[in-house]
Amino acid sequence: MSTFEQFNLPKSLQKAIDDLGFTSPTPIQEKSFSVIASGRDMMGIAQTGTGKTFAYLLPLLKLYKFTPTHTPKIVILVPTRELVVQVVEEVEKLTKYMSVRTLGIYGGVNINTQKTSVYQGIDILVGTPGRVMDLALDNVIRFDETQKLVIDEFDEMLNLGFRVQLTSILAMMKPKRQNILFSATMTDEVDAVLEDYFDFPEEVSLVPSGTPLEKIKQIKYAVPNFNTKINLLKYLLSNDESMSRILIFVNNKKFVDMVYDRITDDFGDQFGVIHSNKSQNYRLTTMENFQQGALRGIITTDVMARGLDISDITHVLNFDVSEVPEQYIHRIGRTGRADKDGIAISFVGPKEEEFFIESEVLMNKEVDTEPIPEGVEISTVLIESEKVRQPVKLLMKKVKKEGGSAFHEKSDKNKKVNLGGPGKTKPRKTKSRNRGVERSRDKKRKDKDK
Repeated sequence: MSTFEQFNLPKSLQKAIDDLGFTSPTPIQEKSFSVIASGRDMMGIAQTGTGKTFAYLLPLLKLYKFTPTHTPKIVILVPTRELVVQVVEEVEKLTKYMSVRTLGIYGGVNINTQKTSVYQGIDILVGTPGRVMDLALDNVIRFDETQKLVIDEFDEMLNLGFRVQLTSILAMMKPKRQNILFSATMTDEVDAVLEDYFDFPEEVSLVPSGTPLEKIKQIKYAVPNFNTKINLLKYLLSNDESMSRILIFVNNKKFVDMVYDRITDDFGDQFGVIHSNKSQNYRLTTMENFQQGALRGIITTDVMARGLDISDITHVLNFDVSEVPEQYIHRIGRTGRADKDGIAISFVGPKEEEFFIESEVLMNKEVDTEPIPEGVEISTVLIESEKVRQPVKLLMKKVKKEGGSAFHEKSDKNKKVNLGGPGKTKPRKTKSRNRGVERSRDKKRKDKDK
């Protein structure tokens, strides 16, 4: 059995590991260490929950040497604010006995406060691409001394639309640096960035990647509409005491708020809400309350599906089915971690069946459909987005067919073919011109007669 001692870590770093109670590295940590420690570019394929953060932090901190400069030597880019906070906490745990200045920056907070923190000096910078680029364009953050760049959850960054910010940051940096990238999936976009900015990266893949699906019991319910989904959610929360730490995923911010509003009378104080429209302080407070057990669950968008290490999630509930099959796996991967069992429940509406089938194909697994419990009211009331509206063109055609007798008379007139009557301009001109010719000929004849 391998241990962290085989990495020959500095005493200060090994002592921090011992304080945390860790003895054995995870597979991705073991595979990545020698590659990163060699200074080569690396591309790692692994999902959250596999120990990715320590996989790149341990070798980077082993190589780290303090220099009296104020610009970051290591830059770590992650997709969300919550993940920035989490990575900063991990760095601080590992550098407990080291002289390392770490700073996390992200949007949603006062940029001038962050500028002041940057001017005080940084050794390790952790940030979201948007705010890092903003401060770099203002010449507040400089990459003159940056030797190591880590891009974590890279595919999720691209999904969130950060490609321009990422490529801009890469272009600002000196070419002589080590690049480390982690992604849960490989896509053409990921390949394109690797081709343009990485120097023959070595691939480290964890197979099977992510949380073992065998540890997660998957259930689906065929639910006809939104209101029935609400009724089923309330029923499960009221009757299943094992749903003690739950994440409820909804596809967009508007519907997150709708779900919370609909269950707030019964369970409002038990649940928090997280999405990008919530303030940073609210999101961090909600996360902290959930981690400490003050909340039973969180209703959220996919911002919570990636990167965050939340322990002991008993249930993941997909109120909506993700349109991206890989995202379904990321969602349910929040539970069934650290050799614990988990349960994933999905409410599948009529228009969501195709998306769910795609997820089943990706997993190579068919999920059993459970009957809706008898105590759940099947609602016939549809919300506005579920109502089918008749296209305007069809309505216009219908009016045309049902017109009155005057309308049909007019239609019949329109069917007549114009055979060149007085309404035509050209024949009228021709006729007028012929009449002039005839009058001229008559006059000549009369003159001859005279």
